[in-house]
Amino acid sequence: MTEGTTTAAAESGDTLTRLEQEGEIAADYLEGLLDIADLDGDIDMDVEADRASVSIVSESARDLQKLVGRDGEVLEALQELTRLAVHRETGDRSRLMLDIGGFRAKKREELTALGAKASEDVKTSGEPLKLAPMTPFERKVVHDAVAAAGLRSESEGEEPQRFVVVLPV
Repeated sequence: MTEGTTTAAAESGDTLTRLEQEGEIAADYLEGLLDIADLDGDIDMDVEADRASVSIVSESARDLQKLVGRDGEVLEALQELTRLAVHRETGDRSRLMLDIGGFRAKKREELTALGAKASEDVKTSGEPLKLAPMTPFERKVVHDAVAAAGLRSESEGEEPQRFVVVLPV
């Protein structure tokens, strides 16, 4: 191996180690939160797309629904709190993704389908299509689906009313 290859491999390993550390810190924080709330749940950790991913899963979906909230509002807040806990420990900003009871995974499937359908509608009409306001996570999934369909999209507006516009070729 050349020196450059060794350095790149070491940096890749360092990134993975850093993301695994973020996942461990997040898991400890979330386990403490589950204990305080007296909720049952298991923590799964992974690294996806250059970010730590932590999921809380449980046999009792009803318990976890409290942690998701209406339209994922509580989940979003818990993700930010978990990111802050990671930041406090590491000193680095975290892009950690939190899922609870498969809420985000299901939402990702729905949004991917929405992005694909919007792309087909724009290809047919030749006109830009504005979608409803979405969270940053939701917009990212739709942007990815639109790009996969071979079109371009942009976000417009101000939070919390920011939305995706799918553009014709």
